[in-house]
Amino acid sequence: MLRFAGFELDLQRAELRGADGMPIKLRPKTFEMLRLFAASGGRVLSKQELMEAVWPNVHVGEDSLFQCIRELRTALGDERRQLIKLASGGGYLLATEVVAAPDVTAQAEGLRSDPTGEVERRPPAEVVAAPVRPQRAVFGLSRQAMVAAVAALCVIVVGLAVAAPVLKPDLLFKRTPPRLVVMPIVDDSNDPRGAVMAAEVTARLTDGFAKIQNISVVAPRLAATGGDSTAASVASSDYELRGELQHSDQSWTLRARVIKAGTGEVQSVVAASVSADEADAQLAQSRLVAGAGHVLARRLNEILEPSAAPSRARKSSAGGDKVAVEQALASINQTTRERFGAAQTMLQKALADDPDNLDIAVALASLQMRGIQMRWFSSDEAFAVEAKASATLEQALRSKPNSIPVLEAYCRFQSATNHFVESLVTCAKVLSFDPWDGSALYLVGLGQIFLGRFDDALATFRQADRYDTPPTSRWTWLLGAGWATLLKGQGEEAVPWLQRSIAITAATGRSHMLLAVAYQRSRRFDEARAAIREGLKLQPGTTRFNVAPPTKNASPVYLAAADRVVQGMVDAGLPER
Repeated sequence: MLRFAGFELDLQRAELRGADGMPIKLRPKTFEMLRLFAASGGRVLSKQELMEAVWPNVHVGEDSLFQCIRELRTALGDERRQLIKLASGGGYLLATEVVAAPDVTAQAEGLRSDPTGEVERRPPAEVVAAPVRPQRAVFGLSRQAMVAAVAALCVIVVGLAVAAPVLKPDLLFKRTPPRLVVMPIVDDSNDPRGAVMAAEVTARLTDGFAKIQNISVVAPRLAATGGDSTAASVASSDYELRGELQHSDQSWTLRARVIKAGTGEVQSVVAASVSADEADAQLAQSRLVAGAGHVLARRLNEILEPSAAPSRARKSSAGGDKVAVEQALASINQTTRERFGAAQTMLQKALADDPDNLDIAVALASLQMRGIQMRWFSSDEAFAVEAKASATLEQALRSKPNSIPVLEAYCRFQSATNHFVESLVTCAKVLSFDPWDGSALYLVGLGQIFLGRFDDALATFRQADRYDTPPTSRWTWLLGAGWATLLKGQGEEAVPWLQRSIAITAATGRSHMLLAVAYQRSRRFDEARAAIREGLKLQPGTTRFNVAPPTKNASPVYLAAADRVVQGMVDAGLPER
């Protein structure tokens, strides 16, 4: 038993407990990393050391490490990063005293050691002193009492059998997570690099799906005798992930599908491609896996977290509703004010036709939160929209607490209303169901910016760029990376991020104004003034006093850096008033 900062780390039970003695849920990999920190004696552990210890003989990227660090900080309430600290030069350490403590639980169970070092269990004194009962009285009950107890038990069993159809199974029995077996990706590339690429993709898919909290992942291995043990793995699974890697002159393509074990029914199919000219093999693997994993993870979430029974209106128009939701969600991330208005009208009409459709209500709330972030509502409109969205999302969370769309919408709501710490927690839960969700990573990075954690934000946006899913969100994390770089005081480094974002969409013109600051700091003054003029065309009436985002709940570190960025816009030609 190890104690630190009010927490108990029970190594025997693999359990972390808070000051109130209640267990705090951690994934096995995250617990193993905490154990390493606690046993390190305050020593800095390098990233490589942590990855080799937590994922032995498995190739993983730094994103897996960062995910565990984020989960630990969330579990320990370490938003200010005072416990798990990033050391200069890289690596992390647990910056608090760790002390060994006796296992009081084991002592309470009556364990004692004799002089030989052997351990035996000492029965409680009152049990030793109790007289021996006649054998025909079991546990102190007479024969008549036993008959009555058995009869009562039968009544309970029959009652549960009758009630089972109307009770949720989770109220009677703890549901075992469904098992997903990740089969080795087949190399159909006819390329000498194909076998290695397929093996790496298989490993990354396995590691990614192993992060999803409501499934159990099985990775088939070759038996020690050289035989194939995949048949046993498949037989014990609920779902199978199978795929093929193909290669052409233009691209590498991963075709993957999730199949329901036993029936062979295909649940979802996806194809992800990267350019064959990509020189960075790890980036190519990451994007192949993310492109397939993102789609398959969301489909699995739909299967495991189904909507409530559809109303009659929903049954008759389910296909149309799905199209409306998908089109509106695409408009959240790649949008203009006109497309936003069209998507909002479409969803409002669909909701008017089916007022009880929670999926449409959630999609509308998420879209409108994007409108608030983009300042497309007046103050009065925004207040009414926030109140309606809050009620909708609270209802949705009660109905579908593990639904990715619901959690994404709630994370966006918390971000749009400047509840940044809360948004980090909610988005971390999104990532626990879809580790490749670039939209959630963008919102995490946004929260980190407003909390003054610019290095963390840039790392998060870079990770989203490595995944590049969904592609419609690409401009957001590119813009975020440029903004975080500017806030760090680096102008030239911000230019390519912002140029790539603007090439996808100019958004409201704010991207051009940030690019002007990057040019200004790089002493490219003519380009800076041109960028400001372009920004003002897209967002006329912008001045020094209305260009900055709301500052509620923002850290002093962010406020000081943001003021310097706004001054850069003014220097490039942004009007004062």
